[in-house]
Amino acid sequence: MKLKDPKLVVQAAPFLQQGLTTPQAMLDVIYALIPITLLSTYFFGIGVLFILMTTIIGAILTEWMFSSNKSLFDGSAILTGLLLGLTLPPSLPLWMAFVGSVIGIGLGKTIWGGLGNNLFNPALVGRAFLLANFPIAMTTWIPKADSWFTIPASNLAMPFMQAPDAVTMATPLGMMKFEHQATPLFNLMIGDSIGSFGETCGLLIILAGIYLILRRSIDWRIPVAILGSVTIFTSLLFMYNSDIYPSPLFAIFSGGLLFGTFFMATDPVTSPLTPKGAWIFGIGIGIIVVLIRVFGGFPEGVMYAILLMNATVPLIERYTQPRAFGHKF
Repeated sequence: MKLKDPKLVVQAAPFLQQGLTTPQAMLDVIYALIPITLLSTYFFGIGVLFILMTTIIGAILTEWMFSSNKSLFDGSAILTGLLLGLTLPPSLPLWMAFVGSVIGIGLGKTIWGGLGNNLFNPALVGRAFLLANFPIAMTTWIPKADSWFTIPASNLAMPFMQAPDAVTMATPLGMMKFEHQATPLFNLMIGDSIGSFGETCGLLIILAGIYLILRRSIDWRIPVAILGSVTIFTSLLFMYNSDIYPSPLFAIFSGGLLFGTFFMATDPVTSPLTPKGAWIFGIGIGIIVVLIRVFGGFPEGVMYAILLMNATVPLIERYTQPRAFGHKF
C-alpha cells in the first residue's frame, strides 16, 4: 500500500542536513554591510554608490566571463565587489575601481579554480593591486561631502589620465604615525573621520560583526584573537611611551582594523577551519598589524597582515588538525 504521507522515509546518506548554504552565508554578510553602506553614503555622498556599483559590476562581469553560470548565483561576486568598494578612498576614479574588481575576481579567485579554492581574499587582492599600481590615487583622502549629491571630480577622471586636483586630508592613522596627533575616540566610533568607506563607523561595524557571529556566518575566534592581540600589543607599547604610541582603543577603532577583522579575515575559504588554527591565524594578523602600523613605513597594515596570514593557512591547518579518536598521534 502506498501512503501519501509516510511516517518512515527511506533515503541514502548523508542524513544530517546543514541549514546554512553558500548563498545564504553570502547574503548574511551582504545584509550586515547594508547599514555600513548607507551610513557611508551619508558621510561621503552619492559618489559612494557610483564606486560600489562599479566594483560590483566589474566583479559580476569577470565572474560571468571566466566562471560557470552556476557561480553567478551564489552571491560571491557581488560580495567581493561590495567588500572591495568599501575599502577604497572616496576620490578614486571609477575606472580604477573597475580594474580592481576585475583583478580581484580574475587573479584572486578564478585563477585558483573558483570559489572555495582561492588562497587569498579576492577583495584584498584587488585592493593590493590598486595600491601597488596607483599608490597616489589610493592614498588621496578628501574631506567629507558637503551635500549628499556631491560627486568628487576625480571619480569621473578618464582612464590613464591625471585626475583633477583635490583637497587632501590626513587619516587618523597618518596623523598619529607622522604627527603623533590622536583623533578623538568618539569621532572614530561614530565615523566622523577621514578614511575609506568601510571605516565609516566603528560601533556599527561591531554590531554588524556580532550579527554575523550570532548567525554563525563567521568564526568568533578570529575576531577575538585579532582584537585581543592588538589590544595586548598596543597596551604594552602605550604603557612604555604614551606620547608616541597610540592607545589600544585608538588602535582598534582607527583605520580598517574592525572592517578587516569582521569582514575580511573571517572569510571561511581563506581562513583556518580548525579552532586552534583560528586562534593562531587571528593572533598572527593582530601582531603583524601592530608591527606595520608602529614600526613600518605605512600607517595602515590590515590588508598586508590578512594576505600574509592567508598564505600560512594551509600550513596552519596541517599542524592543527584534531587528533582522530583512538589514535595516539
